[in-house]
Amino acid sequence: MIGTWMTRIATSWLVYRLTGSAMLLGVVGFAGQIPSFLLAPFAGVFVDRWNRHKLLVWTQVFAMVQSAALAFLTFAGVIKIWHIIALSVFQGLINAFDMPARQTFLIQMVEDRDDLPNAIALNSSLVNGTRLIGPSIAGVIIAVVGEAWCFMIDAISYIAVIASLLAMTITAAEVEKVVRNLNVRQQLAEGWRYVYNNPAISKILLLLAVVSLVGMPYTVLMPIFATEILHGGPYTLGFLMAASGTGALTGAFFLAARRSVLGLGRFIPGMAALFGTGLVMFSFSRMIWLSLVLMFVTGLGFMVQMAVSNTLIQTIVEEDKRGRVMSFYTMAFMGTAPFGSLLAGSIAERIGAPHTLLIGGTGCVIGAIWFYQALPRLRQFVRPIYKEKGIIPEMRSGVMTAAELRNAEP
Repeated sequence: MIGTWMTRIATSWLVYRLTGSAMLLGVVGFAGQIPSFLLAPFAGVFVDRWNRHKLLVWTQVFAMVQSAALAFLTFAGVIKIWHIIALSVFQGLINAFDMPARQTFLIQMVEDRDDLPNAIALNSSLVNGTRLIGPSIAGVIIAVVGEAWCFMIDAISYIAVIASLLAMTITAAEVEKVVRNLNVRQQLAEGWRYVYNNPAISKILLLLAVVSLVGMPYTVLMPIFATEILHGGPYTLGFLMAASGTGALTGAFFLAARRSVLGLGRFIPGMAALFGTGLVMFSFSRMIWLSLVLMFVTGLGFMVQMAVSNTLIQTIVEEDKRGRVMSFYTMAFMGTAPFGSLLAGSIAERIGAPHTLLIGGTGCVIGAIWFYQALPRLRQFVRPIYKEKGIIPEMRSGVMTAAELRNAEP
């Protein structure tokens, strides 16, 4: 993950160095994420059918090839913007399968459902801890030896990832064995109806989609803020992303310390509003220290909202639909972001990056208010599910004695 964050920062910096265009920053972001929007629902069907362990091995192999190709072209000095766009599309294809597989495989490894919130929070701690380290290292490496070394380090890092996956021993009970009678189209339709008819899941995904659409493109615009607004360079970009990562890591540690999913729902609108407010204030900042503080706030807000959304969905979803539902989660989280990146890049060309970020942050706050108003009805819907699963304390003793519940995939 350190290598992945280094590649993200290096790619943005390389695009801006080659073109100086906010629009092309948005185009590259769009190219890297649009496959998740188009393919994630279909990928979720196959994640429910295939062996998730083997699937993850192959996604990491292909991701290593993608990073190595970026490194080779950059070292050779022949890299063009169309190379970056094509390789971003390739990475997007990989992510369309990797993200739902990774999410469902993580839950597959957690034997005790009580550990689910901590497992998801610790996984987020890993992602966001490396988000703190990766951009900082990338900023130094770009300034000293150039972007190519960031890509090469990322490619080499996948060797450890693949070796770790291959070293895992998966027992027969943990391997996907369910043979489906439905075809892909029927399974896709079944997954869509399930999400649509579940108000808790559908509204959580809708808010996540809104925040990803109008808020997450701030990462695409960071090179502009680092150079033109704050008058810095790659070090400044690295510090800004590291500050965001520090906030996200703080939020992950907070969630990892919680022992129950009860009461988590209120954090979704609260943290979405915090994220949006941080973006609005960041758009007005012209001082590096204040910008770093506000990046900390945005990282905290978005990470907690994302992780809590993940936890609640994973807690209430039916097991045989987990892969498909998590593919819709991927679609909401990463699938809407390319449209946001493209939109943010085009708007920034016309009205500037600060005003673009101001609009996006305001949209996040409006979405948070809408979700907050729906929260009481969602609690009434989720409460019977929590009772059935033994999550509500007074129901725990009767339900959790069932051996099949403790031994089944959470």
